[in-house]
Amino acid sequence: MNTEAYERIFPQIDDGNREYFEGLEAGELRLQRCDVDGTFRFPAAPVCPVCLSSASTWVPVSGEGTVWSWIVMHQRYFEAFEDQLPYNVVFVRLAEGPLMMSTAVNPEHLRIDAPVRLRIERMGGHAVPEFEVAAAAD
Repeated sequence: MNTEAYERIFPQIDDGNREYFEGLEAGELRLQRCDVDGTFRFPAAPVCPVCLSSASTWVPVSGEGTVWSWIVMHQRYFEAFEDQLPYNVVFVRLAEGPLMMSTAVNPEHLRIDAPVRLRIERMGGHAVPEFEVAAAAD
């Protein structure tokens, strides 16, 4: 991986996403949960999409979910990932509800509704989420 190029595209850490990235560094996935109705949200947002409350708390979540969809990237859009082509982009429906975009570490098992579990990897000096897909039961 081109670490210098990756650093240029890595999100700026600020007050709105700091808890998320600190959670990954601590080995856990953290999401915002609405203090009023309990709705989990990702990505971070200033208000709950259900009740519009601005009261929320960052909490650790299971890191489990299912494959909602995926694609395989063959074209280079980001220099940082050129040496990884082709690579997959997977949409995971987290057990807590939100959709999250990431990559699958074992794409040969990708299928709709396949169970996944979070893995945290290091890329360019940062902790980033990936998902391990359960093998199909034959």
